[in-house]
Amino acid sequence: MDTEYKHGLGNYQQMRRLVLAVLVVVLFLALLFGQSTFPPDTPVHESIEMFGVLLIFLGIVGRLWATLYIGGRKSSEVVTGGPYSITRNPLYVFSTAAAAGVGAQIGSFSGIILFAVLCAGAFHIVILREEKFLKEALGAPYADYLARVPRFFPKLSLYQEGDTGSFKPRLLLTTLLDGLVFLIALPAFELIDGAQLSGVLPVWFRLP
Repeated sequence: MDTEYKHGLGNYQQMRRLVLAVLVVVLFLALLFGQSTFPPDTPVHESIEMFGVLLIFLGIVGRLWATLYIGGRKSSEVVTGGPYSITRNPLYVFSTAAAAGVGAQIGSFSGIILFAVLCAGAFHIVILREEKFLKEALGAPYADYLARVPRFFPKLSLYQEGDTGSFKPRLLLTTLLDGLVFLIALPAFELIDGAQLSGVLPVWFRLP
């Protein structure tokens, strides 16, 4: 059962990475021809972009924090400490925050919302499938965890420090490399802004 469990869990982890990569690529391609209603050289546009940078770094750091707790232990127990004490899916929550930060690089409030909603919606499908698998694999302890901790939106009053258990540094590196894909948005959107302003790229739609 343990081997079967690890194999199934590995499939869901691969699915999570795939969904994340596909979302970033699709949204990036879509916004090649989109622009904010706030011109790139205005204070509002720049402020939204800077807010997005903060969201991206929050997402990356949060994903690392979650990995410190879950790394190497998800195959053997229900992890309930740290970020897992306030939400059952902190990796998805922080990935959504980072995706919202990517959306902000267009300099648009709508970009933040659209990226966050699309990312959260895609992850929701993965979460439901993963929960069904974990219920069968971990039994009563996981069922109790489901009843106490919210699926997505964190409930800060539930926070408990817990412990990181036997942590594997390799997993932290993997999570860091996964998260760095969000940072690609920073220079990429600067190049897109320049190409649109110079007329190299057409602007087909604008977002407020």
